[in-house]
Amino acid sequence: MDPIANYEQLKTRIADAYPGMSKQLQRIARYALERPDDLALGTVAAIAENTEVQPSAMIRFANAVGYGGFSEMQQVFRGHLVERSSSYRERIVEMRRKQNHDAQAPAGVLHQLASDSVAELGQLEDMVREAELRAAVELIAGAPHIHVLAQRRAFPVAGYLAYALSQLELRTHLLDGAGGMLRESLRSVAPGDLLLVASFRNYSPEVLEAARQASAQGTSVVAITDGPLSPLKASATVCFELADDSSKPFRSLVAPLCLAQALVVSTGHLLAEQAGRKPAPSRKRKA
Repeated sequence: MDPIANYEQLKTRIADAYPGMSKQLQRIARYALERPDDLALGTVAAIAENTEVQPSAMIRFANAVGYGGFSEMQQVFRGHLVERSSSYRERIVEMRRKQNHDAQAPAGVLHQLASDSVAELGQLEDMVREAELRAAVELIAGAPHIHVLAQRRAFPVAGYLAYALSQLELRTHLLDGAGGMLRESLRSVAPGDLLLVASFRNYSPEVLEAARQASAQGTSVVAITDGPLSPLKASATVCFELADDSSKPFRSLVAPLCLAQALVVSTGHLLAEQAGRKPAPSRKRKA
């Protein structure tokens, strides 16, 4: 097995090899996919302690996915971290090197972003299955409390869902973590409730952990994420996997926001149908 220099291909190889790994190596694999930044920056001893394995298991894991040693594999994670850590200004400088003058004008920028968004929406219906939509809508409509969580780039999705679902008079709580109180806010998430989460590469560790804990305690989880390798998938009762091209310097939120709106409107329809099926209160005849 040859070593891989591309981070996305390495993630695929890890996911493919995962079922045949020992329990120790599976713990490292989950850590690598869920916390790539920590794996990129950590020492063998620190990562081994975090994953509760022997340091020698780190070498075996690297060997299992095609590398001669842990440091060689770690370089792929470090390269990915450097690539995505560039500032917006640095990304724009790189874009300008590849574009003509017209594409850099405001009208050209708008045209490009609009074209990308149209293409993204064109793929949305193919990526979302009817059964998943129905299952998610039924969970939303039937939950006694709905908790919504997303961070970083995905936060607008959570903000919209929390606002729109509350307008349907559903008990909805936005877990925004203001004041560093996210951990305390998560204590209000109870078995039988619903946790709505959104996260895309590179995934927010807090969102991943919240989904894992919620699933473990019997809370339903509906996740909006970016593909079958997303670490959110393991915790989700319903998981929407939307294509999200990580090679683009500025990734769109058009598709996840459109999906979020579809969930809200569909929930409204279901609530209206349920209200219509309720028997009208009986009226006693006057003597």
